[in-house]
Amino acid sequence: MTAATRRIAHLDMDAFYASVELLRYPELKGLPVVIGGRSAQPADREHDGRLFPKLQGYAGRGVVTTSTYEARALGVFSAMGLMKAAQLAPEAILLPADFDAYRHYSRLFKAAVASIAPLIEDRGIDEIYIDLTPESGETWALAARIKEAVHTATGLTCSIGVAPNKLLAKISSELDKPNGLTVLTHDDIEARIWPLAARKINGIGPKASEKLSLLGIHTVADIARASADLLQANFGRTYAAWLHNAARGIDDREISTHSDPKSISRETTFERDLHTRHDRDVLTVKFAELCAKVADDLRRKGCVGRTIGIKLRYADFRTVTRDVTLPVATADAAVIRRAAAECTRRVPADQRIRLLGVRIGALSGAGAAEEDIGPSQGDLFAE
Repeated sequence: MTAATRRIAHLDMDAFYASVELLRYPELKGLPVVIGGRSAQPADREHDGRLFPKLQGYAGRGVVTTSTYEARALGVFSAMGLMKAAQLAPEAILLPADFDAYRHYSRLFKAAVASIAPLIEDRGIDEIYIDLTPESGETWALAARIKEAVHTATGLTCSIGVAPNKLLAKISSELDKPNGLTVLTHDDIEARIWPLAARKINGIGPKASEKLSLLGIHTVADIARASADLLQANFGRTYAAWLHNAARGIDDREISTHSDPKSISRETTFERDLHTRHDRDVLTVKFAELCAKVADDLRRKGCVGRTIGIKLRYADFRTVTRDVTLPVATADAAVIRRAAAECTRRVPADQRIRLLGVRIGALSGAGAAEEDIGPSQGDLFAE
């Protein structure tokens, strides 16, 4: 089958986390709402008789998980520090993230899509690729049917882009957000893709975008027209070839309907730096929660793992990792915790930390017996 006959869709839920929260608080629709942080702030904003925390006066190092389109219009975007967001949109409402709810709605929308087009590549909690090639029906009508199924199952909207390959599908899903539907062919590339900023191509990150800009290359069209020698001299042969192809809409990647995770991790950034000795009680609880969440993730994916590790980021931003490999794979929270606690014996103690993480790797299918490695002595967060 040629690339021209393929129909690859990219489905992206619209402001997913924020939209889920608006299902819970419909009175906030049309208002700037920011999702992030862990607790309500002292300043409140009343709406329809209910008090909601607002960004004004936020103090902490939390980050924006996502924001409504109204908040984005004020300059508040994901991964931005909440303190900076508070300066840009002090009256915006701040809600804590509820990942259990987001995972629930993620499962609902993916099941709705699978009932129509089962060849799905899972790309995260709020986006998927769908191979529509084997499905019958006109492309626009089929994509519209999927959008309606998602809305019926969740009450949420999504944007879909359909194109001959994954690269173009992902770009096209962004063109008409929110609640968009775009069907793109190779004949549309010059008119719709080439005028876009170079960074709109998935795979061109901030550093590459800055380097392209210094070369006078600002748009996708500029990349397509740049000489191969110029690109190769500045980016190397492999990346230069990829840039050349991407700008012309060339992408031969197949839809991957199954992938085995290489590792599973959970981490948390604290609102304030926690001291490994003075804040031991708080850290012990957080440590246990992370281990339990990793174990839950393993069970949901039907995996066990042997290599268990920790990640600590200190107040001065130094990051250290340590790991240990067990003789037998496990998915048991207690075993994971004991192994992870053993790793804490090999990191600098008596300091303040801003981030704590737990990771398990060397994954395999479930079924291996778990071995009790025994209690560890002298670790940072042992009970």
